Amino acid sequence: MENALVEVEYRNGRIGYFTNADSLNIEPDSWVIVQVDRGVDIARVINTQVEAESIVDKIDTTDLLKVVRSLTEEDDQKLIELEEKEDEAHRKFMELVVKYPFDMKLIKTNYQFDLNKLTFFFTADGRVDFREFVRELASNFRTRIELHQTTGRDVAKQLGGIGMCGKNYCCATFLRQFSQITIKMAKDQNLSGNLSKISGPCGRLLCCLHYEENYYMEISRDFPEVGEEIFYNDMKMYVYKNDFYNKKVHLTSEDQVSEVIDLKQYHKLSKRRFNK
Repeated sequence: MENALVEVEYRNGRIGYFTNADSLNIEPDSWVIVQVDRGVDIARVINTQVEAESIVDKIDTTDLLKVVRSLTEEDDQKLIELEEKEDEAHRKFMELVVKYPFDMKLIKTNYQFDLNKLTFFFTADGRVDFREFVRELASNFRTRIELHQTTGRDVAKQLGGIGMCGKNYCCATFLRQFSQITIKMAKDQNLSGNLSKISGPCGRLLCCLHYEENYYMEISRDFPEVGEEIFYNDMKMYVYKNDFYNKKVHLTSEDQVSEVIDLKQYHKLSKRRFNK
């Protein structure tokens, strides 16, 4: 296996890795046909130079399949027909599901490029026992059926939309993998006051909290800890907030007296205290 792998994104948003065993001339954002467990599928190239060592903790790199070819004009036409079949399958699913006591919402219908598998992505509260329904779907569509219960973030990624920043969702554009976002990140950035303001349409904490976390962790080293004690204007005061952008420290006393001072001034007061 060559050291450099090709990273692709399937039409359903999933990520895959393949070898370029035939040394094909492929570039990022181009569409290719790739081998899958049972046949072939279509995917968009993200990266053509992924080091195998960097993903060994994500997948088994010892048994990878390969990129078959770039898309042809015939493949382009087949993709159009495939999308029409997906629309038909979506409508048929909705006709059949009403007979079952499911409380589920169909999000996306996705055919494998060679029609050997049909996947329905849905959301539901709790687990759903759909074994009988799957058998009826397989009988109707005459192919392998997969029902995939998806999460809020995956739904946002597949459906897309406009975030509170005024731009398209990160997950629906450039963000390929979700990082763990914690409430500590919001606290580090002084954003923990209102959860609704730091949560995305998926109901989870905003992915962009991760982007600037390293910056806030670095700059916070110059600031005091919240709750730290200092004497200012002959009063014992406590740090209750740090303003990283303006380099200010917000103080409050036990009598609810509030003051805002420069970071440099705070350090001078702190040194004076320890030099006494």
